[in-house]
Amino acid sequence: MTETITKSYKPKIRLQMTEGYKFVNDVVQTNKLHTVCEEARCPNIYECWDRRTATIMILGDVCTRACGFCSVKTGKPTWDDPLESFRTAMAVKKMNLRHVVITSVDRDDLKDDYGATIWANTIRQVHIHVPDCTLEVLTPDFKGHEPSLLKVFAARPEIFSHNVECIERISKQVRSQANWQRSLDVLKFSVKNGLLTKTGMMVGLGEFFNEVVETMKQVVDTGVIIFTLGQYLQPTKNHLPVVRYVEEQEFADYKKIGLELGFDVMESGPLVRSSYHADEHARMAMEGK
Repeated sequence: MTETITKSYKPKIRLQMTEGYKFVNDVVQTNKLHTVCEEARCPNIYECWDRRTATIMILGDVCTRACGFCSVKTGKPTWDDPLESFRTAMAVKKMNLRHVVITSVDRDDLKDDYGATIWANTIRQVHIHVPDCTLEVLTPDFKGHEPSLLKVFAARPEIFSHNVECIERISKQVRSQANWQRSLDVLKFSVKNGLLTKTGMMVGLGEFFNEVVETMKQVVDTGVIIFTLGQYLQPTKNHLPVVRYVEEQEFADYKKIGLELGFDVMESGPLVRSSYHADEHARMAMEGK
């Protein structure tokens, strides 16, 4: 590899506390919900909440893995909330969301199904109580356990998403307890079971341009139709450093290549995250079915 990695300028984050944002924030705080928007310090929280889209995190706020890029707390979970699925659906209804993304921490401690039963119950509760709201799930890998994945698939979310997060070469330093090929297999299994499938990754962690393109080729070959690509931003000094800030033109090039490769929806930009404009992704993907 002969490409040179250089640093550019850190993207600017716009902070605008609108009435829409305040309303969603109030519901989140009142119902004691966890959101990945807050836990992962998402730069788009103000825009997304103003658009009445949100990413709710279930199964507690303590993860059993310690990924080098992620600011979610890690440790031994003590979560015990049998009504979480119902409370989540009621909060979605109260927020009048048109699209919701449900995600969760990794729960490798739940050896029976890694939290898949709670996942399935939450999807069904949202469908029952908020039938006009489309639902996207951004799940962990469930350690590749197919019976667990099938529980989630059976609840029929409108979009199934699981992130590869980065190129394969640096995966172990980015996600030491994950397996890159297993993530690809999860995506293949979702497509095989007839779900509209989505994934995403970060750049700025030491990858090269050709490696990103090769990753997109590998992903599109699985049947994934939605791909998101954004700049890695170091959440704290204890997390992996940013190797470089990717130029706007490079993001534009990735988008052009991704669409040419065959993705139906390709979102690429410095502040793009998995759930960024997720409502539009869902609409476009479902219209293309």
